[in-house]
Amino acid sequence: MVRKRKVSRSRTKVRRVTAKSVAASKSRSSRSGKRKMSEAQEFEIMKLVLDKFLWLGFAVMGFGMYQSLSNDSLVAGAWYMLAGAVLLLLFLWVIVKEYEIIEGK
Repeated sequence: MVRKRKVSRSRTKVRRVTAKSVAASKSRSSRSGKRKMSEAQEFEIMKLVLDKFLWLGFAVMGFGMYQSLSNDSLVAGAWYMLAGAVLLLLFLWVIVKEYEIIEGK
């Protein structure tokens, strides 16, 4: 009586990695050159960038207010406050343009 060996079905396939297979996988993954992000991921990144620019703009405006109050004239800090406002408006313009590009896809 001959006993049959049980073959385990849980074997994992082992793939041989060669230079050719690595090159083929790289060419498949880099066809578009960019990874696609979901809208939620794009929004989260935009929130992070928005937060940093807002802090920077308001810090410049706050420094201008400090300069205005610590000196006897308002002109000393007005330029800093104006620069902070311009920075915030510049960022507003960049966000609107980026939003239009994303929506235009």
